Amino acid sequence: MVDFFKNKLQASIDLKTKLMADKEVLSQVADLTRDIVECYKNGGKVLWCGNGGSAADAQHLAAELSGRFYYDRPPLFSEALHVNTSYTTAVANDYSYEVIYSRLVKAMGREGDVLIGLSTSGNSANVVKAIEEANSLGMVTAAFTGESGGKMKGLGKYLINIPSSDTPRIQECHMILGHTICELVELNLFPKM
Repeated sequence: MVDFFKNKLQASIDLKTKLMADKEVLSQVADLTRDIVECYKNGGKVLWCGNGGSAADAQHLAAELSGRFYYDRPPLFSEALHVNTSYTTAVANDYSYEVIYSRLVKAMGREGDVLIGLSTSGNSANVVKAIEEANSLGMVTAAFTGESGGKMKGLGKYLINIPSSDTPRIQECHMILGHTICELVELNLFPKM
């Protein structure tokens, strides 16, 4: 059993090593971070969406911005779009699950705001529709996906496609990049005194 854990840890290390060498993805993440900082400087917000584990990651990262990351500072407007379960279940029931995020983006999003959609396959229909709606509003859009990018490839301003098809490893990389974005946003907007 110990060897099994070691193999999984090594697979995670190997993917992160591969990601560190991916200049395109790292450049996209750096540019996205600059856009998020600019969004907040202009009074905007960052919205997140995903399904299952990606929804959990979206909620976690939204909380890092709206609460705090490393130190006390003013809150930032950041929200995961699935957190209102009454809304989510009503819209899924009355319309369809595919529009649960796009309707909220239409209600909440404004030009210059940021939408980050997470989908390891890149094919989640509700996340795809959310990115399309955000694009129509002039929002900055980013797709966090796996290797192929799926249907989200080419939809967002940014494609953060982790070079893997292994869902848990992709999600681990989404989180380390997301945490690093949150840290850099915090440092840029609220420099330590």
